[in-house]
Amino acid sequence: MTNEQYISAINKRRSRRSYSSYPLDSDTMQVIREMVDIVNEKEGVDFRFIEDATSAFKLFSGKFSAIAICGDDSEKTRIKSGYYGETIVLQCVYHGLGTCWVTGTYDENKILALLHLPKFTRLYGLIVIGNVKEKLSYKEKMMHNVMHKNNKPYQKMFVVCDEKLPPYYEYAMKLVEKAPSSTNSRPVHFKYENKVISAYVDEPYSDKSMEFGIAQLHFCLGAAAKGVKGEWDFTGRFCTEDAKLIKFPENKGENENE
Repeated sequence: MTNEQYISAINKRRSRRSYSSYPLDSDTMQVIREMVDIVNEKEGVDFRFIEDATSAFKLFSGKFSAIAICGDDSEKTRIKSGYYGETIVLQCVYHGLGTCWVTGTYDENKILALLHLPKFTRLYGLIVIGNVKEKLSYKEKMMHNVMHKNNKPYQKMFVVCDEKLPPYYEYAMKLVEKAPSSTNSRPVHFKYENKVISAYVDEPYSDKSMEFGIAQLHFCLGAAAKGVKGEWDFTGRFCTEDAKLIKFPENKGENENE
């Protein structure tokens, strides 16, 4: 997918909780498995595809699969998991599937029974994926309105901003506004000092670090769309030197998904 296609998916994405009564077809499941394999191999994360996750949910309807987001108890892995998990979410959304990041409203014991995780591997959360109607259901509309009643604009995400943001960072931050987070809380704190963007979360060993990774991806895509290629370093600083273009995926899974 191109940068433009990722941004199209950001603008289209909504958290979906009402899925069709028929599950994903086998070809679609195989593409998702291949995307999971790509990020696991290239980025050292631990994502696991679950063909049928329906029984672990009470608040969701229909049939759906899921990607279990797993890893060690570290801030770095949580951030990477959010970043690369969101690349899969956006690919799925672009190709017409419904998705939802979930960190609490499911039966964790049922999911763990399917995964058989090693002792020191944790389950951070799930990405639910399934077939959906184009329009939100009545229940989804109600939840969307409640969750977005008090949207936080990007200006309120800054704890320090010593001068007006340049247009390319303004655009990037508008895409950060659209990054999914628990109860739409947008927990990432940004700073703009001496023309450098940096960010952090208050509780790094929590779901907030995954949400930081998601926000990082949205920011990178927005900046790249305006000609600024960059990546986030381990200190939480957005660096534009020797940046790598975001390319995902790079094997036959991408061709099949097109």
